[in-house]
Amino acid sequence: MTAGIELRDVSKRYGTDPSAPLAVKGISFEVPRGSLTTILGPSGCGKTTTLRMVAGLEAPTSGRIFIDGQDVTTLGPAQRNVSMMFQSYALFPHLDVLGNVSYGLRMSGLGKDTARLRATEALHNVGLVGLDARLPSELSGGQQQRVALARALVLEPAVLLFDEPLSNLDARLRREMREEIRSLQQRLQLTVAYVTHDRSEALALSDQIIVMDHGVVAQRGSPQELYEAPASEFVAGFMGEAMLFPARADGGGHVLLGPLSIPTRQAMPPGPVKVAVRPEAWHVGPPGHGLNARLAKLSYLGSNYEYTFETELGPVFVVSPDLGRVLSIGSDVGLRLGAHGVSVVRAA
Repeated sequence: MTAGIELRDVSKRYGTDPSAPLAVKGISFEVPRGSLTTILGPSGCGKTTTLRMVAGLEAPTSGRIFIDGQDVTTLGPAQRNVSMMFQSYALFPHLDVLGNVSYGLRMSGLGKDTARLRATEALHNVGLVGLDARLPSELSGGQQQRVALARALVLEPAVLLFDEPLSNLDARLRREMREEIRSLQQRLQLTVAYVTHDRSEALALSDQIIVMDHGVVAQRGSPQELYEAPASEFVAGFMGEAMLFPARADGGGHVLLGPLSIPTRQAMPPGPVKVAVRPEAWHVGPPGHGLNARLAKLSYLGSNYEYTFETELGPVFVVSPDLGRVLSIGSDVGLRLGAHGVSVVRAA
């Protein structure tokens, strides 16, 4: 199947000085047609620059960009059949909801009645009914977000691009809107590239996640692959809270972490490695079983407890959902590791 989006060895340098650093450094990836790929990374990693090159708002310094199998590297935004939704929404303040959504259709030469009909259908698709005559200033943040989404969808683009679209919303609205975007993407079989720095958003939305770091692709794969099997220390830390411990591979399929022996997914030569452990991977048991630990700090968060234990490995942070058994400061316990949330990674 033709990829919805494909980048082949794409680089971007701002300015004309050939010695200036590259913002994006020879990246290649595909977004399968009808799927949602999130480009995830910290500020300055090149993710928004990458999205803007796909949209045609920036020209790559080198490399090729394809949309639905067509080379669009030299084409402008209007020739690419893409819609982009920005963080600011960029709604026209003087136009009502229906006018904002139908604007692109009218500019493309569609008749007024047909444009209104398609705009009304797009508003229905995003759950906005009965607000056609309101101005953006009369809408909540979530409603403005839905108007911007309807405006992007109404053009029926081959590719839909999102640049940090939920960052202006509160936590509850972010959750609702990411569910809305995912539902629409799956129902309409849209090809979507979605930029965010929020790993929870990426995990909840994506078929594929591409983690970028300093202009390169650090790792790509399914949400589960990146969370449970990060390829590097950077990816392990960025995909969620993780503590990294020095350990040693024994050459026989195990890694030794203090008194704990961890089976490896693949063979590795003997020598020093690092183990990334998620807070939820630790199981708290009686002392003498596993890693001996003494409780130094605890916090109650409603749905779980957060514990910090002192151990021979140093401080160990643990999240426990066991609300029926509350430990007290100074308690001695044994810590063991579960099958999930533990990864052997290469050092940064």
